[in-house]
Amino acid sequence: MDIKHIINKLYYENNATKEELIYVLDKINEDEKDYLIKKSDKLRTRYYDNKVYMRGLIEFTNYCVRNCKYCGIRSDNSKADRYRLSLEEILECAAIGNRFGYKTFVLQGGEDPYFTDERMVKIIQAIKEKYPENAITLSIGERSYESYKRMFEAGADRYLLRHETATKKLYESLHPNASYENRVQCLYNLKEIGYEVGAGFMIGLPNQSNEDLVNDLLFIKKLNPHMCGIGPFIPQKDTPLRNEVGGTVEKTMIMLALLRLMVPKAMLPATTALGSIDPLGREKGLKAGANVVMPNLSPKQVRDKYALYDGKICTGDEAAECRNCIERRINLSGYKVEIGRGDSVIKKEQMKVGDNDE
Repeated sequence: MDIKHIINKLYYENNATKEELIYVLDKINEDEKDYLIKKSDKLRTRYYDNKVYMRGLIEFTNYCVRNCKYCGIRSDNSKADRYRLSLEEILECAAIGNRFGYKTFVLQGGEDPYFTDERMVKIIQAIKEKYPENAITLSIGERSYESYKRMFEAGADRYLLRHETATKKLYESLHPNASYENRVQCLYNLKEIGYEVGAGFMIGLPNQSNEDLVNDLLFIKKLNPHMCGIGPFIPQKDTPLRNEVGGTVEKTMIMLALLRLMVPKAMLPATTALGSIDPLGREKGLKAGANVVMPNLSPKQVRDKYALYDGKICTGDEAAECRNCIERRINLSGYKVEIGRGDSVIKKEQMKVGDNDE
């Protein structure tokens, strides 16, 4: 097989066989990698020009009932310094974001039973009352269909739920007492309800093979989410995986580029995790096809407590520092900051179909 031929096929058809994708991951060389990234960047430009969309991130709780083996806020980590933001603190974060011009707020937290449907509805409605034009993205894990529906009806627009890995055996080895099937069902429930949906996975997990990564690509192709967040696995010192080797920027760039070719209309973040293992990690992510960044709006005093992994950047920065630093980096990379809501092309096309049906 010829790798550039497979890349061209991906560019024109947005698809490849499992065998072809495994071959690319197994055999790709530097020249072929550069070719892949150029094709990915070209395809992203077709749908999103040179725009990079900003989302204001609010990490509002680090309590979690889950015990994922890689995560620093896992329930068994007694060393985690737990916190919850009040409604007033969340609204203050949103006010800061609004002053910076952000049109999307991402409410992210562990699976915290304290934040019941009633509390989440109150938070969503309070933000929408103040900023009705802004999109609200939730990232708070697995909940019931009814819970997702209530939050959607309250005004939530988007939902991020990384599937983490599309290989059932690997998933269950990393997520004690969790169901892979339920995780996947939650994603389909969210799509059915009407959210813009984001999935995602990690690169470089212990015992993860190239075939596992191809399973992720094929799962994303089938799900066709509006967003997909991927990043390198980074060990956290208070977890069972603390001594494992982490993922790399190079492999993450290859996976980002392949994702862009397979789901060309999706929003793909250049994650904080990328920037945490390489000073230019987020810029490299943008070059590989990403088009979203998420500056942190969380209060400075809690940022280092939301420690999903070690070495997280920007934990000591004020929100304004994060905003200005990221914009400067984006511009130096040859891209342009776009502050608007940044709905995915997929969402816009769905809205047009809906209008035509009326």
